[in-house]
Amino acid sequence: MPAPRIPYMVNALTDDDVRARAEAFYAQMDARRSVRDFSDRPVPRAVIERAILTASTAPSGAHKQPWTFVAVSDPDLKRRIREAAEAEERESYDGRMSEEWLAALEPIGTDWRKPFLETVPWIVVLFAQRSGLRSDGTKEKHYYVQESCGIAAGLFIAAIHQMGLATLTHTPSPMRFLSELLERTPNEAPLILFPVGFPADDATVPDLQRKPLSEVAVWR
Repeated sequence: MPAPRIPYMVNALTDDDVRARAEAFYAQMDARRSVRDFSDRPVPRAVIERAILTASTAPSGAHKQPWTFVAVSDPDLKRRIREAAEAEERESYDGRMSEEWLAALEPIGTDWRKPFLETVPWIVVLFAQRSGLRSDGTKEKHYYVQESCGIAAGLFIAAIHQMGLATLTHTPSPMRFLSELLERTPNEAPLILFPVGFPADDATVPDLQRKPLSEVAVWR
């Protein structure tokens, strides 16, 4: 049975209004960077709640909303996540990654050490629900899970940046340790780990340039 329909109400904007909004949002997001130097300044839980709710406005296959965001502030659990992540990252940097991969990472200056995982007030892990679980324990099929979760992740990043906070898309591989430490069900798979907090006063980021429009868009 189709869902009830409601009016879609938007403000009537002039072309100039639309352009101004486009420029303002682009300028704000163009200032976004992946941050690895965080302050331990507390961030209210309500802020993280709003970021997760913003991410959950993402479109999803058949509106199944196949994501779970696990927010961690417990210091002991953050420590255990750091230890497990660094163990996997060290294996990757010391042998799993190809020379080409390591060379591509060199300008960014990363290595296996992830002290920010203990410094940040929050770690938020996005889990993709490969299937749903009904109240009776049976499975429910989910559709376009990776695509849906990818869109939700993008909205989460935009929300965090708009709030004046910083984050990083951290993907230690493999990530099975997150399922174990965070006691998730077998139908969920960890997708991205987001450390979330204020940037440190002395934080720096690589001076990287983004591709121009001519290299990322085709007009037909």
